[in-house]
Amino acid sequence: MDFKLVSEYAPTGDQPEAIAQLIDSIEGGAKHSTLLGVTGSGKTFTIANVINHLQRPTLVLSHNKTLAAQLYGEFKNFFPDNAVEYFVSYYDYYQPEAYLPTTDTYIEKDLAINDEIEKMRLRTTSALLSGRRDVIVVSSVSCLYGIGNPADFHATSIKIKVGDVVSYKHFLYRLVEALYTRTEVEMTPATFRVKGDTIDIMAAFGDNCYRITFFDNEIESIQIIDPASGQRFDSLNEVTIYPANMFVTTKERINTAVQQIYLDLGKRISFFEKEGRELEAKRIKQRVEYDLEMIKELGYCPGIENYSRYFDGRAEGTRPFCLLDYFPKDYLMVIDESHVTIPQVHAMYGGDRARKENLVEYGFRLPAAKDNRPLRFEEFESMMGTSIYVSATPADYELTKSEGLVAEQLIRPTGLVDPPLEVRVTINQIDNLIEEIDKRVKVDDKVLITTITKRMAEELSKYFDRVGIRNRYIHSDVDTLERVQILEDLRAGLFDVLIGVNLLREGLDLPEVGLVAILDADKEGFLRNVRSITQIAGRAARHSNGHVILYAEQCTDSMRVAIEQSNRRREKQIQYNIDNGLLPRQAQKSGTGQSLLLSQQGSEDKPNVNLYAIEEQDYPVAADVNSSYATSNKIDSKNLDALITKAREDMERSAKALDFLAAAKYRDRMYELQKLKEEVNQ
Repeated sequence: MDFKLVSEYAPTGDQPEAIAQLIDSIEGGAKHSTLLGVTGSGKTFTIANVINHLQRPTLVLSHNKTLAAQLYGEFKNFFPDNAVEYFVSYYDYYQPEAYLPTTDTYIEKDLAINDEIEKMRLRTTSALLSGRRDVIVVSSVSCLYGIGNPADFHATSIKIKVGDVVSYKHFLYRLVEALYTRTEVEMTPATFRVKGDTIDIMAAFGDNCYRITFFDNEIESIQIIDPASGQRFDSLNEVTIYPANMFVTTKERINTAVQQIYLDLGKRISFFEKEGRELEAKRIKQRVEYDLEMIKELGYCPGIENYSRYFDGRAEGTRPFCLLDYFPKDYLMVIDESHVTIPQVHAMYGGDRARKENLVEYGFRLPAAKDNRPLRFEEFESMMGTSIYVSATPADYELTKSEGLVAEQLIRPTGLVDPPLEVRVTINQIDNLIEEIDKRVKVDDKVLITTITKRMAEELSKYFDRVGIRNRYIHSDVDTLERVQILEDLRAGLFDVLIGVNLLREGLDLPEVGLVAILDADKEGFLRNVRSITQIAGRAARHSNGHVILYAEQCTDSMRVAIEQSNRRREKQIQYNIDNGLLPRQAQKSGTGQSLLLSQQGSEDKPNVNLYAIEEQDYPVAADVNSSYATSNKIDSKNLDALITKAREDMERSAKALDFLAAAKYRDRMYELQKLKEEVNQ
């Protein structure tokens, strides 16, 4: 099936030029290209048009789950009839295994898996191995971590069609090998039920339940049914049943792996004994032998991924299999916010390696655990397909790789132009800033201020408190969820000025912000280089009267370049508006409280897309839960039970919808309500 782009809009502004330039460079054999697009210029729509023209399987790589979810929703809208998949870490909570030798502290692995995301990961690998070409996978960098061997995943898939002669018992054995579990009660994903010559199989992903009917050893019919009532929905001629886990392997591999693990365990014990480290020798013996017993009896053990090299049949030091192995050789890779994503890929291996070194050195894991790791950057580079780097401020790496193949996209469909950048002296800068704030507050605009240090942000906030300016500050010491709440409060008009250090940059969609003030703009460095200044200034780009003030004693090279780039973009944007009679219109308000467009899978081929809204009015006490409610006549234990149940349901609903910020918010409310209930019952 081919990609089919669905949109009521056609490319406008400089989108047609950017699309043509990217397509020409890729079809001309270029391996790397860059799309330099300002905030709000429709970069995703441009990429969708490129994908639609090239007709290649595509991986869209993002640097965090939330942005990946937003991109997933957008591509789902653009390609409703194609396989748009979502592949991110399936942990709602993850604490990795670690050992701190300085304090002799062992931290056991702790995690909570999101079943819905796990199903979507399985759906992704199944779509890629099905042979379809119309596949777009939107992923976080978790796609560079180890998963199962695609050959084993493919080998344990079960493809059947009506009329096939298949041993009935052998078919049941194959289901068990694919990690499906037999049940006699409720059908859940990755389970099967046997009644005479009929086998009901609940798919590992999606909501389809298949009924396979045998006549002797011949498959007589394949039907899609309701797992509860048995009602028949459709008849199929053939179906492929994919494994229930990406780490599935064959019996032969398990037996070979167990033998090799025993051999390496013996070597490791001998090593520690020769070193006179009896504690480590005893520790590694107990831990590995316990794991091996579980593997032999159950087929798995906690932390089985640390033995992945044995099950994959890989040599020591070789990279693990990852999602990139599931793509065909001619796939297209799109790296979103590349100036952030590429450094993140660079850093992944080092952090993982440092933690594993301690576990191996002190006898908690065999050396093979080091080979359960993310890709090194050079390995990632060797596996990259034809690549498009997408960023408003591409870094040197992308520009060097692209060798001048940079498509610029500076025109916004809304007609908005980049905010002007004005340099002002630092003498009486705070008084001058207060005057500017007053002007903005009178017309109900919001203000962002960036400082060079956390201490300065806090002190400026205290000063504004004294002079009566409603403000808050935000920096890395502020809890993540509190940051989200602060941004929501800004949009809600609970305060007017937000002060920050380095968090007021990529990804913030704040149409309410009319003024951005950059203090100490002349302090050259990471926080005041060209890329940082451009990103910070971009926060005012969604306002029709956006303005940026740089307070400085001198004009540095970074300031000069940022201003020159801004002026060049403004000139082009204004000229386009004049030529086309376009009046700038302010971007629509949005916020983190709005739910993301995500899917609830209705069937394997026809996903249903739903919007889940956060209903604040459903929580009359949850918005500000504290002990004062314990004395309220309206709140008793039964009311609290109902609110706790409601919060839990909404938390689970939001998690299924992949709206992680909302899920975390509901979770915290649930905890506070539970604590309040304990106080009421005392």
